[in-house]
Formats: sequence, C-alpha cells, structure tokens
Amino acid sequence: MPLTMNRHVFITCAVTGSGSTQDKSPHVPRSPEQIANSAIDAAKAGAAVVHCHVRDPDSGTPSRRLELYREVTDRIRDAQVDVVLNLTAGMGGDMVFGDVENPLPVQEAATDMIGASERVEHVRQCLPEICTLDCGTMNFAEADYVMTNTPGMLRAMGSMMTEMGVKPEIEAFDTGHLWFAKELVKEGVLAEDALVQLCMGVPWGAPNDLNTFMAMVNNVPADWNWSAFSLGRDQMAYVAASVLAGGNVRVGLEDNLMLDRGVLATNAQLVERAVTIIENMGAKVMRPAEVRKQLNLTKRAPTA
Repeated sequence: MPLTMNRHVFITCAVTGSGSTQDKSPHVPRSPEQIANSAIDAAKAGAAVVHCHVRDPDSGTPSRRLELYREVTDRIRDAQVDVVLNLTAGMGGDMVFGDVENPLPVQEAATDMIGASERVEHVRQCLPEICTLDCGTMNFAEADYVMTNTPGMLRAMGSMMTEMGVKPEIEAFDTGHLWFAKELVKEGVLAEDALVQLCMGVPWGAPNDLNTFMAMVNNVPADWNWSAFSLGRDQMAYVAASVLAGGNVRVGLEDNLMLDRGVLATNAQLVERAVTIIENMGAKVMRPAEVRKQLNLTKRAPTA
C-alpha cells in the first residue's frame, strides 16, 4: 500500500526503562529526582510525552515501589514544563523458569508475578494521562525468562485502566499482539480511539526489518494513533521510517544509550536529534497540548 507521511509528529521519550543498563552509562537516571529531571530535560528538548519506569535509587535496579512512582509523578507535575506523563504498567509479569530439564519450580528470586490490581496500583495512585499495556506474552533474550501477559490478565488490566480514565498505550511486540488488541477494542475493554506502540527489534519479538515493520503498520486500524521504535543504532533510522509510514516516534535511553559510535547520549540529546530528523523531513513536532487534543487526554493536577 502507498505510504502517507505524517506531517504532525509527537515524540515520546522513554527515559530509563527496566533493563540492566544502569551501569552501562552514567546518564541512565536512577533516583526519582534524576528520572524526573531527565524527563523534564527531554520535554524541553521537544518530547511531548515522557514514558517512565522507576529504579531503586541506590542499586539502579528496576523497581515497582509505589513511593518512587509518586515522587517521579509529583516532580514532573510540579515542574514549570508541560509534558504528557506515561507510566509503565509492564512490571509484575516476569516468569523465570528453572533449567530445561527442571523448569519447575520457577526461580523465585528472579520471578516477579503479581495480580492485575497490584500491577496497576501505581497507576491508580498517580493517574498519569497514559500507561502502557504490554499486549501479549513473549520470550525475551534471556534463556528462561518469559514476559507473561495472559488474555485474562490483559482484559482485567485494560478494564481497570479504562475505568480510571487513563489511556492505555498498547505495546505490540508482534502482529499477534495487535490482533488481540483489536479484540480488546471489539469487546469494549479499550476505547475505539486506541493508541499503540510498535516495538521493533526486541528479541524475540518482531524483527526490525522494514518488511516486518510494514506488516505491523498495516495491521494497525486506520483510526488508531501509533508510534514506533527500534533499539540501539537503529533508533534514529526508525524515527525516519515511522514518520514516513504515517506514525509518531519514540526515542530515549530505555532503547538506546548511544548518540554516536563511542559517544554516550542523554535523553535530551536523543530527543534533539529526533526533532532534527523530523523537521528536516518537512514535518512539525507536536507540543503536549496538541497531543492531548489528538489522543483525547485530560491533563492531571499534582497528586498531593
């Protein structure tokens, strides 16, 4: 099918992520203050949306602690910078099995499986404008790790998000995830004006070749809003590809640590480069108020 370039593009900055990158770059923020400050800097550089995980302030390891989400949320909302807040809801579905001959019992120290209500409790308390919904179960690069999101879990979490008035951002790692997302909309679990993030190049989901990317794009309903990203050195190439294919873009340290070969990036620098690519293609970078209008979002006041 012919491509229709997007002329009005919003940028999401994925600020820190949940991967083990905290010791690979001094720019990966750990504490709530660092995460919020990096998000604010990204917003100043041109990101309309900031996607935030939280980490243990001392070790830098991924965390689900409610007080950390509250602090990040309050710091961003108290800043004199407008930005749409997007919190992850992907934590709490980690299943790590034993070895191939003895898969059970699971590795208790590494497994983090909790119920639907607990997985979205920080969303309920913080009420971001957007939160993520990883729309399927998937093998990741690690040998015995499975990201677990059953249909029942997704129906429950999606219903809770919708009832809270928080817009789910469907994280689609393969075409089957889009298939199920369309079923959730058909069932009324998610609103018809859905928002989806196409996650390319994440082992072992959709590979980041352009044929697969266009298969993903062509499976997104015409009345949905979508963004896309890929990892590492392909991050900026997918800024251009997403705009050309009619979508929006995501950059940030969750997906890529480098600005150039041997040069570690900050979130703001990655956003600045994305802005340059978008504007050089003849498109306009959208501001937060424009994104709220397009996605039917309601700006939230500080939680305190």
